[in-house]
Amino acid sequence: MSTDKTILKRNKIKKRIRKVVFGSNERPRLSVYRSNKEIYAQIINDVNKKTIVSASSKDKELKIKSNNKIEISKIVGNSIGKKALELGIISVSFDRNGYLYHGRVKSLAEGAREAGLKF
Repeated sequence: MSTDKTILKRNKIKKRIRKVVFGSNERPRLSVYRSNKEIYAQIINDVNKKTIVSASSKDKELKIKSNNKIEISKIVGNSIGKKALELGIISVSFDRNGYLYHGRVKSLAEGAREAGLKF
């Protein structure tokens, strides 16, 4: 039953964040989703309702050898940052999707910043 409470709490936080964070043409939204095993990141243009770039820990081209989920998150963040810069996206709005800015979400953000994204 506690998982129902945590899901409801996360959805409440998510709604509060999404009131402020919006992806435009000039500054798209970097959305993060984490499951128990994997982590996913998307850069989304909310005006056109299109996903511009995505990266996840399941991507074959990343060739992840580590079992540490925080290191994997940093690699995924670095990957999405590089893909975004190739498309000319420099600045994004960070949408943590109701998760705390801690652990895997924080390491993904740091990896994206290291690649050159600004947020």
